Amino acid sequence: TIHEPLLVLDDHFHVLAASRSFYSIFRVDPEQTIGGLLYDLGDGQWNIPALRVLLETIIPERAAMDGFEVDHDFPGLGPRTMLLNARKVDYAASADMTILLAFTDVTERRSIEREKELLLARTEELLAEKQVLLQEMQHRVANSLQIIASILLLKARAVASDETRRELKDAHQRVMSVAEVQSHLHAVDGVDQIEVAPYLTKLCAGLGSSMVGETQAIAIEVAAGPGQISSQKAVSLGLIVTELVINAIKYAFPAERNHAHVLVTFEGAEEGGAADDWRLTVSDNGVGKSVPTEARAGGGLGTVIVDALVKQLGATMTVLVASGMTVSIAQGDFHSALPRAA
Repeated sequence: TIHEPLLVLDDHFHVLAASRSFYSIFRVDPEQTIGGLLYDLGDGQWNIPALRVLLETIIPERAAMDGFEVDHDFPGLGPRTMLLNARKVDYAASADMTILLAFTDVTERRSIEREKELLLARTEELLAEKQVLLQEMQHRVANSLQIIASILLLKARAVASDETRRELKDAHQRVMSVAEVQSHLHAVDGVDQIEVAPYLTKLCAGLGSSMVGETQAIAIEVAAGPGQISSQKAVSLGLIVTELVINAIKYAFPAERNHAHVLVTFEGAEEGGAADDWRLTVSDNGVGKSVPTEARAGGGLGTVIVDALVKQLGATMTVLVASGMTVSIAQGDFHSALPRAA
């Protein structure tokens, strides 16, 4: 009834008994098997050096051996990989000793494992090629953005129209914001999950150094707890933060003001909460209502960009104007609670 081939050998390796599966798989007759020396069975197909080592060296020293692997070309079967399990059986009432020898054909299993190893090696090779191409693309994108930004800035300096100059400078700032986001994500290349706090901190530090003028000191602070977001979501959030911070710098402080402050906060789900629950807030202590809300929320192109990114994230945006301005973008359970202004 045993599915796998099994032999019972005496202490001199003669066959005392064999399972029906042994006869069937190895195509030998009982008359030619029982009483015969194992090494002589089937025209010597079991006269295998590895099997001799197992039976004559290992078994006398150890009571059992499991998973002894043998590769052999068996007559009528072809090349096969066998796992041999042997166990010595002693009898309390007799000095006789027998050996149970079981065979497991793992040829197909080993073939599948080799195919998987080859597939894995090929996959790793393709991933390495993809990584090289991605790095090359990122390098080209960064260079292209820098060239476009330089051209826009040169054009802005050359035109006579103040309105055209402002539009070109706005376009330059937005190209630089995309370049800034791209550079931060490139620094953690190959990482699918981005740490929020250092990402927003570096982004806002770059915006502060490039946007804040010498005549008006504006502190840009980031408050974000520990947590991660996907690199895809990080792109959208980075662009949103860039737009809102730029507009706060441009519109919140038209005149010099002591303790001018822009605060960027990010709150993620508490432990056990949904991973998609989060809220991003950009607030300032600027002039608030004295500047039109539509201008402060983005001023045309900025509004379109922020609205499109918010919809892309499946989030909602709330604008609160009081002693300053607070723009909150939330998803999940954070929809129900509005943050306070800075």
